Amino acid sequence: MNKTIRRASVFSLLLVLALLVRATWVQFYDGKALADNDDNRRKTIARYAYPLGDIIVGGKAVTGSAPTGGGSDLGYKRTYPGGSLYTAVTGYTSQVYGSTQLEALYQDVLDGTATRLTNPLDTLTGKRPAPGDVITTIDPAVQKAAAKALGSTKGAAVAIDPRTGRILGMVSSPSYDASTISGSGAADAKAWKKLSDDKDVPTLNRALKQALPPGSTFKLVVAAAALENGLYGSVDERTDSPNPYLLPGTRTYLRNESASAPCENASLRTALQYSCNNVFGKIAVELGQDKVRAMAEKFGFDDKKRDVPVRAAESVYPSGMDKAQTALSGIGQFDVTATPLQMAMVSATLANGGRQASPHMVSEVTNADGDAIRTYPDSDTTRVVSASTASQLQSAMETVVTKGTGTNAQIAGATVGGKTGTAQHGENNSKTPYAWFTSYAKDNTTGKQIAVAVVVEQSDAARSEVSGNGLAAPIARAMMSAGLKG
Repeated sequence: MNKTIRRASVFSLLLVLALLVRATWVQFYDGKALADNDDNRRKTIARYAYPLGDIIVGGKAVTGSAPTGGGSDLGYKRTYPGGSLYTAVTGYTSQVYGSTQLEALYQDVLDGTATRLTNPLDTLTGKRPAPGDVITTIDPAVQKAAAKALGSTKGAAVAIDPRTGRILGMVSSPSYDASTISGSGAADAKAWKKLSDDKDVPTLNRALKQALPPGSTFKLVVAAAALENGLYGSVDERTDSPNPYLLPGTRTYLRNESASAPCENASLRTALQYSCNNVFGKIAVELGQDKVRAMAEKFGFDDKKRDVPVRAAESVYPSGMDKAQTALSGIGQFDVTATPLQMAMVSATLANGGRQASPHMVSEVTNADGDAIRTYPDSDTTRVVSASTASQLQSAMETVVTKGTGTNAQIAGATVGGKTGTAQHGENNSKTPYAWFTSYAKDNTTGKQIAVAVVVEQSDAARSEVSGNGLAAPIARAMMSAGLKG
């Protein structure tokens, strides 16, 4: 063999080896990446070839699957028998628009691709395992009461068991029926466009994903900071609080909603009862923003990774404020923001003697046989405030409900504590204020407990009638009543 032929042979062999290496690379590396790519039609076809697993509430499935029909290569599509009732809990899964919330977080369990579902026989035969289910902590009675009470009013509500952290109810309005966008037909595209064009963003879970100024409900956090830092010895000790209160470094006075309220030098109990701005604005300045922030963070503010297991938006207590801004932060204004989940956590913590149980809305994930492949036990609690502080603030919150600004939350046979809030909205408060209410209720016979937070962003009420007691407290009362009866 001459040199030229030998070189050509070696070169040809190298080309063959290169092709073999490339083919192996594509098959075992790029092939997996392509198979896992969300744009791979084969993956979508495989996912919807069979009915999906379900999300369970109160022992019953609130999701389902139905044949797609119409000659589609996608065998089944997701259904939601309850319409919009549980959308804030489940999210949606769509053949075209993807998945959100629990549908997204547990997608591999619900479509049967999770490795935890595979047994040795499935591995040998290559058979796809039957899908699993996701068991939630939601109480259907609380959920239904919340949806009915909130109705078409723009807002959100969350209910928590203070002792366990189990989320018992979660609603957001306006909402939508996820069944209308679960397929790939023209009707689904039309429904998606309508949702996308809606300025009120029905697909936004306001209970978890939207943080707004909490207004006077934040005064509970400031009161806790005042007691924990020894600024006052009890909720009945008189404060040194001029009325109105001149914001430091300004010529602006911080006034109260009612000029006749007994807010001058009022105790913390009276200040919560009448929602005295002058008292809490001055307390925030006296404590300083660092101490108020430290207390807020104990309750859960400034946590960017709050998972329930859906990631909640961060509730914020700001930094870098001057004294006037610090005073405004003391009444839940300036740049203070909170989600309904966060304000429910505040009431739940106080109701639980100052210990906070981490909120969660999934109890376990099961395989097709109902065996748990992952459990989410009720979490250990974390001490936020002392038992004494919690007890005193419970007493003050109960005063708010029995003879203060929160009387619409009263429930016969139950001990109810709460705090109202009316948060300014828009430049110079030019838009309709947000109406807040955060509360807890305890059944004096059974010992059952429930904590709730409600925000009403917009309603048909006249601006002068917008209040936490008038708009939000009745919704909270309905949810608490349902929870205590369950």
